[in-house]
Amino acid sequence: MNTTTAITVNQALAGDLLEEVALSLEELARACRVPPDWVIERVESGFLDASTAPPGQWRFASASLVRARRLCNLETTFEAGPEIAALAADLIEEVVRLRQRLRAAGLDA
Repeated sequence: MNTTTAITVNQALAGDLLEEVALSLEELARACRVPPDWVIERVESGFLDASTAPPGQWRFASASLVRARRLCNLETTFEAGPEIAALAADLIEEVVRLRQRLRAAGLDA
């Protein structure tokens, strides 16, 4: 991992979403503290987005890092299967989007 990638990975881990971040499979797995096979299974199941490149060349945006960490947390904390964790992550992400829309409309509580 080069210095620029290390800085952006650290920023993404701190919660800063940076669209220009493009993590490799190994970098994403390391950032989530999971084996690369865990990431591969989630991508192949459609629970995690990767670039359209072949699996050996996948690149992950910082939003994928956030989702991967959320999936991992849900799976370990609640002993949820990958399908349930993905459903819960979808619902959490939808709530976030709806709250952003309410704030943008000046209707936040």
